[in-house]
Amino acid sequence: MPATRVWVLLALSVAAAGCSSNSGGSETPPTSLMGHAYVSTEVSGTPIPGGGPLTLTFAEGRVTATAGCNTASGPVDLQGNTLQVGEMATTLMACPGEVAGADGWQDGLLRSQPTWTLVGDTLTLKGNGSTVTLRDRKALHPDKPLTGTTWIVTALLRTDAVVHSATLDEVRPALTISPDGKLSGSAGCNTMTGTAQVDGDEVTFQVATTRMMCDPQVMEVEQQVLQALDGKTEATIDSDELTLRNTANNTGLKLRAE
Repeated sequence: MPATRVWVLLALSVAAAGCSSNSGGSETPPTSLMGHAYVSTEVSGTPIPGGGPLTLTFAEGRVTATAGCNTASGPVDLQGNTLQVGEMATTLMACPGEVAGADGWQDGLLRSQPTWTLVGDTLTLKGNGSTVTLRDRKALHPDKPLTGTTWIVTALLRTDAVVHSATLDEVRPALTISPDGKLSGSAGCNTMTGTAQVDGDEVTFQVATTRMMCDPQVMEVEQQVLQALDGKTEATIDSDELTLRNTANNTGLKLRAE
């Protein structure tokens, strides 16, 4: 049975300590982080089990964090150059080897009320025995072009859920749109061909596939991939991540550049 990531609430307790500011300098406005994602490039002190990296995404008063295993998301308070999290929702995937310890490392850092400083596109966090240097993801990985890039499906989007599964990670559905609008790739079991008409942020797909049959779990993933690629979609690229949303049937895909 494939392991599916399910969002549940975990309370990350925050000690009732006063906010502190960096000594010797003025505070950076918390709004400076919002709308940006940062990826760790160096960790001093306690390393990330499995090597990471730690990715922090700030948007609309919330932070989403992953250090290589599960993903946690919840409200964040950045006043006083101290990062304080509230209740966090997290996925519950079993991760192999040393990576299994990444969640504990991540939770320890977030619960420690780490101090943060932002200089240019470099964010530094200090807490729980670690100093973590992170760079703005767009500086590290500029936006990939929609066409000519091989995109791997990493999650299935539903109206109220982002669905990950071991089967999805195993079969790695993928698509490539050539500059002349031809589509190629794999839906998980079968090979995809067809066209993708690009008009600004809209991409309209016409997809045909081969007729092989695979395990039921694989066919279920394939059906959901093809449903998301049925007709007109809205495409958004953020660094090396592509989001496709099919508003006609409330489905979509998250993909990462190979």
